[in-house]
Amino acid sequence: MKRIAARLFALIAFSGVAGCVVAPAISDKAPVNLASNVDLHRFSGRWYIIANVPYFAEAGKVASYFDIEMTGNKLLDVYYGRDSFDKPAGTFTMDDYVVPGTGNAYWRESPLWPFYFSYLIVYVDPDYKTALVGYPGHGYAWVMSREPKMDEATYQTLLARFATAGYDPSKLKKVPQFPDQVGQPGFQ
Repeated sequence: MKRIAARLFALIAFSGVAGCVVAPAISDKAPVNLASNVDLHRFSGRWYIIANVPYFAEAGKVASYFDIEMTGNKLLDVYYGRDSFDKPAGTFTMDDYVVPGTGNAYWRESPLWPFYFSYLIVYVDPDYKTALVGYPGHGYAWVMSREPKMDEATYQTLLARFATAGYDPSKLKKVPQFPDQVGQPGFQ
């Protein structure tokens, strides 16, 4: 029952993000070149959210990350985020599947069947240490890393990749992963 309530909450929360649509297609604004041949086993694991285009479910969160786990042919995507560093993390879980024929770079996430949201892996570096995830229409984007810290040169390079893919890097705000980052320029 608790899992159903959590999924229902995630559905309500994400309905504002996705317009609560069923079976949306990649829009004509979707990047032409997504990451090619994403190795799902290597992509699985913890991804810290270095920056995102804030929306109500993630806006203002600190120390946030995703844990992606493969279970058989399904993916489980669990988001963790805190309201402050002295509070426990809240979570929501999405069941994911890969859209066939996309090199594993286009996923559909579902908090509750039959609703789903698109997840576009725009880029993943060859060592699977950094990644860019977007959304059709370019309204939402995430800069992700295996480590909670990212040097500025790497961050700027990733923002440039997002710009090339049609996303507006000026909309991305850094997510504080450490208490001393709260209130700093460029952070949520």
